[in-house]
Amino acid sequence: MLAKYLLSFTQNPKNDILSGLTVALALVPEAVAFAFVAGIDPLVGLYGAFIMGIVTALFGGRPGMISGATGAMAVVMVHLIQKGNEVGLTLAEPVEYLGLQWLFITLLFVGAIQIMAGVFRLGKFVRLIPHPVMMGFVNGLAIVIFLSQLGLFKESRGTVPQWLTGPDLWVMLALVGLTMGIMFGLPKLTKKLPAALIAIIVVACITIFGNLDVSTVGSFIRDGGGSGLKGSLPVFQTQIFSFIETINGHWDLILSTAFLLAAVGLIESLMTLNLIDEMTETRGSGNRECVAQGGANILNGFFGGMGGCAMIGQSIINVSSGGRGRLSGATAAIALLCFVLFGAPLIEQIPIAALVGVMFMVVIGTFAWSSFRILHKIPLSDAIVLITVSAVTVWQDLAIAVFVGVIMSALVFAWKSATMIRARKRIKEDGTKVYEIWGPLFFGSTTAFNSKFDVSTDPDSVEIDFIESKISDHSGVEAVRNIANKYLNSGKQIKLTHLSPDCKALLLKWNPEFETIIEDSIEDPRYYVVTDTLDAEVS
Repeated sequence: MLAKYLLSFTQNPKNDILSGLTVALALVPEAVAFAFVAGIDPLVGLYGAFIMGIVTALFGGRPGMISGATGAMAVVMVHLIQKGNEVGLTLAEPVEYLGLQWLFITLLFVGAIQIMAGVFRLGKFVRLIPHPVMMGFVNGLAIVIFLSQLGLFKESRGTVPQWLTGPDLWVMLALVGLTMGIMFGLPKLTKKLPAALIAIIVVACITIFGNLDVSTVGSFIRDGGGSGLKGSLPVFQTQIFSFIETINGHWDLILSTAFLLAAVGLIESLMTLNLIDEMTETRGSGNRECVAQGGANILNGFFGGMGGCAMIGQSIINVSSGGRGRLSGATAAIALLCFVLFGAPLIEQIPIAALVGVMFMVVIGTFAWSSFRILHKIPLSDAIVLITVSAVTVWQDLAIAVFVGVIMSALVFAWKSATMIRARKRIKEDGTKVYEIWGPLFFGSTTAFNSKFDVSTDPDSVEIDFIESKISDHSGVEAVRNIANKYLNSGKQIKLTHLSPDCKALLLKWNPEFETIIEDSIEDPRYYVVTDTLDAEVS
């Protein structure tokens, strides 16, 4: 076990360290921006990115995957923080930033829920996400990343940001283009150096030594109302326990927000894990990642971070730059903390244009361009799911898009499966009519199953053979019970053959007299009915 962990820590220290540094530079504006979205201090976002990053890098289920403060979770936090601030101002002794304390308390519940998801092995359900949903999710994500970067082409003029124009715009475009050009061309010359990191360094040197007046990480923080990147180590938030009594009457908001944050975080993390698995042709552990995400969010609550989950854009940057081990994520997290403690003046001079160029290259690498080529070759239902998931990702958020895509795919599958049930009919030499059922029998196909039988005109002896059918749920068992009772109530003999053991058990619970009409055979199937054995793993 220890040997396996050490092997996952790093196989190429140079690549892991350099890619981790690249990711750390890209994490700074993202963490700051998401903190502004949530309405909290930028340092809270940076602390959250550090705690999420270090914990999941060392203990998560996917080496090379990057976690931090994310926009999807920041949006969910907004209402909780605003409500907490409002309540804080109405107290006998007003608390100006009570919403932030409520967030820290909520993160304790978020972490507990996510750990429970890992303990009960719910991470495996990410395998149920169909490929069109994954492709739509990736395309929508690329569009979201692209649109989020467009806001950085604005500058603060008074109270309303305005689009860059004239020379400022051309300088910004030139620096972005140079960054993208270096990232595109450098790998063709050498792959020993991470192109993204070299591009950021080159563009930063041009702006610093050329004394160019451009937007930087420091100006970005100050324009958003922050005081700068400089900070201290995260400290234990002992005061949160004194604010628990202020939640009385608002526990429904705390718990509902916690469940929503936990769900959004797990969905985004497990989707990212699945994507990185495909990129690296390896397999991570979804359940272990759930536990690590939960532990990181609990530590965020105790040490003053905003919480978070896996970051898809940064994970792609890391993997594309050669970061495949846990060392890369740990390097990114530690470097981010070092920026806050020691390197603030230097990091604040990095031009935003360089980071925008890196993210634009991530967009190009993330978008599934093959979807245009295959769109007319795949089933119409899959094409609709792909487009819908992409649109909902842009319109709402990633978690809602995945829910919508999975539900649409499940309904399509259920509809198609419902039409697949068949009944071959034949008469034996003794006059017994045999119904050979073929296809899945479940809630969607019970109506079609019932229509196959003609109780009134059938002979006195009937046999229903299920050897080529699978009874999948309680609705299917109930359909078999009802049709058998119809024949018995009509005074006719009926035999049920090739039923699985658990299906027999469910039928006999309702009708013990069925013992005489169920025929045992060594050829009986061995699958499980979902209502009987929920935790069974069927290979």
